[in-house]
Amino acid sequence: MVTIRDFTGADAIAFHAINAAWIGSLFRLEPHDEAVLGNPQANILDRGGVILMAELPDQGVVGTGALMPDGRGGVELTKMGVTDAAQGRGVGRALLTALIERSTSLHAAPLYLLTNRRCAAAIHLYEQAGFQHDADVMAARGAVYARCDVAMRWRLQTAG
Repeated sequence: MVTIRDFTGADAIAFHAINAAWIGSLFRLEPHDEAVLGNPQANILDRGGVILMAELPDQGVVGTGALMPDGRGGVELTKMGVTDAAQGRGVGRALLTALIERSTSLHAAPLYLLTNRRCAAAIHLYEQAGFQHDADVMAARGAVYARCDVAMRWRLQTAG
């Protein structure tokens, strides 16, 4: 049973570690990653965003994901990761569902994400949840990360 809860200051180390692990296993941490992971309070929460944490009874905190306002009316679903030990237990799906539900309270559009085609399992999960590939999001927001070659918008909301 996955428990999803709000981030607290005590979660900063886990937030950094979970994301640095998956990003570092496939890519390299970029300056934008370092800034967000190094100070999630200032870069996500203080800007009106949300960070959720996922826990399993037998492992503790095993996942995280965030909604980060982009300053242009949109919200990026970002820094979503699950530990290797918790893969395949529905944690990513539970986090994604909770993040989508929480995004409605932020009254922002579009809800989008930026990723890389090497993250095929994650892209499949996003597609199943209603995210669609979007060239406009890629053109307008994809340059945030050098590794970004996939941009998706949730249910094709209008561009912000």
